[in-house]
Amino acid sequence: MLDLEVVPERSLGNEQWEFTLGMPLAQAVAILQKHCRIIKNVQVLYSEQSPLSHDLILNLTQDGIKLLFDAFNQRLKVIEVYDLTKVKLKYCGVHFNSQAIAPTIEQIDQSFGATQPGVYNSAEQLFHLNFRGLSFSFQLDSWTETPKYEPNFAHGLASLQIPHGATVKRMYIYNGNSLQDTKAPLMPLSCFLGNVYAENVDVLRDGTGPSGLRLRLLTAGCGPGVLADAKMRVFERCVYFGDSCQDVLSTLGSPHKVFYKSEDKMKIHSPSPHKQVPSKCNDYFFNYFTLGVDILFDANTHKVKKFVLHTNYPGHYNFNIYHRCEFKIPLVIKRDSADSQTETCTTYSKWDSIQDLLGHPVEKPVVLHRSSSPNNTNPFGSTFCFGLQRMIFEVMQNNHIASVTLYGPTRPSSQLRTSDLPQ
Repeated sequence: MLDLEVVPERSLGNEQWEFTLGMPLAQAVAILQKHCRIIKNVQVLYSEQSPLSHDLILNLTQDGIKLLFDAFNQRLKVIEVYDLTKVKLKYCGVHFNSQAIAPTIEQIDQSFGATQPGVYNSAEQLFHLNFRGLSFSFQLDSWTETPKYEPNFAHGLASLQIPHGATVKRMYIYNGNSLQDTKAPLMPLSCFLGNVYAENVDVLRDGTGPSGLRLRLLTAGCGPGVLADAKMRVFERCVYFGDSCQDVLSTLGSPHKVFYKSEDKMKIHSPSPHKQVPSKCNDYFFNYFTLGVDILFDANTHKVKKFVLHTNYPGHYNFNIYHRCEFKIPLVIKRDSADSQTETCTTYSKWDSIQDLLGHPVEKPVVLHRSSSPNNTNPFGSTFCFGLQRMIFEVMQNNHIASVTLYGPTRPSSQLRTSDLPQ
């Protein structure tokens, strides 16, 4: 049984690990993977058809805990303990819930102090006792009558006619004063762990198509001196097609991983007659997982030839490898009766809306199957790749965009671009 410390409006954890409000989904999953022998039977709950309409939930069924992540920014929004019999809880080092201590309303009053009168929800038959950043729910279905207020005691728990021994059914940790109105806070400084995160990514374009990326980056840096307080730093960086490997390293720092392409499975779709000629050396990716961005370098020139932006939707094969890239892509809309207009495609745009703006692609989509080995099948199904304006949109079966691949301008003197899909 887990023995956890409750910190209202902040976290639930122990000396080894801590689930902190505002932490990214990937960090919570990393904690669960590291302590898989202690924390078992974890479920991932999400809406397959409408992933943005419901929170993304990690359900620790063995421990009676749910971690609710915001569907858009994928940061921890609410920590819910829905079965207090499966976990030990303490506040300021003193247990208020364990096998020997029942979490009665008297125990909550003793451990956390007085608060405002509770709220009774007749539809749920639950009585909610709220502190700042912390709520307790008591089940009232077995009570003979609903709680009443005594006018002579209007400022504390004594104002409620609640039977002695009523125990907590659920506990919630969240940010702010209201559980219903709470939002995932900004990422705490303790969650940066030396990484750089992208607040948003703007795709730059020239007259023909994408020309590069402008990234607004977040990091936790310290001022001069060992004891200086860490503060969040915000800065912008730009990378362009044709930038050298050294340029990217000096702009964005070292990647989390370098991946060398062993083969190009899209080579067959190249219109060039030299598609069967094997390459003497392999192109390579810089994988920036916390930015949600991959950068492909040409093996011969060592210059940027491709950007890949990942949306990290649940139900995709690469889910939770990358953090969500909050991108904005300007799309040029050509009208017959007027000049061209510019619309914006974002991480949350659906493929149908993009097609309505740009028109349906002439070519049929390329069906992309992903699997870890030739004998394994992808449990999430195939995705479809559409090429428009030097961009490849990878579309999931629920009509959301899984990734966007950006290509640089073609140069006559350049070598074969075998990974270009038909436009």
